Amino acid sequence: MTPPTVVALCGSLRDGSYTRIAARHALAAAADRGAQTELLDLRDFDLPLFDPNDEDAGDAPELRRRIRNADAIVLGTPMYHGSYSAPLKNAIDYCGFDEFEDKTVGLLGIAGGNFPLSALEHLRTVCRALDAWVLPYQAAVPRASGKFEDGAFTDQGHADRVAVLGERATEYADISPDPACFQSEENVGADD
Repeated sequence: MTPPTVVALCGSLRDGSYTRIAARHALAAAADRGAQTELLDLRDFDLPLFDPNDEDAGDAPELRRRIRNADAIVLGTPMYHGSYSAPLKNAIDYCGFDEFEDKTVGLLGIAGGNFPLSALEHLRTVCRALDAWVLPYQAAVPRASGKFEDGAFTDQGHADRVAVLGERATEYADISPDPACFQSEENVGADD
């Protein structure tokens, strides 16, 4: 059996990003469970503001290839103004069903203030729209400045929670899609 591939897409561009530290922590836990892992750091990709007239701009084809080839994806985001980050939104906009449909997705939210629930819920909605299989388990780190030091977690409880996200992404990376149901055949949209 081939080990699953788990990638983490880091939605923060900030140097010393807590989101990046947490994403690496989740990937380390996935690797401990036997997964092949890769951090997709958006600082390393040339992704201009998404324009549907140029879907292959910059490094978009390479980003799509890496996501498409993964068995599971961890989406990590800082919470900005109650939602997820613009760089992560831009990266996801370059993707579609080919990258996300029936793919296992884990959600990771980091906040300077209170629990980043709305950012996680917004990501969950986007992933559902792409027919991804979003793990019910999600990890969040509120008041993040007090949870990290020198590039690592200082709060064991939150470190454990993020590690479990990486473990779950690995465990459920090969989930099979459910067969089509009667209701899905009836909900075909409007005919124009």
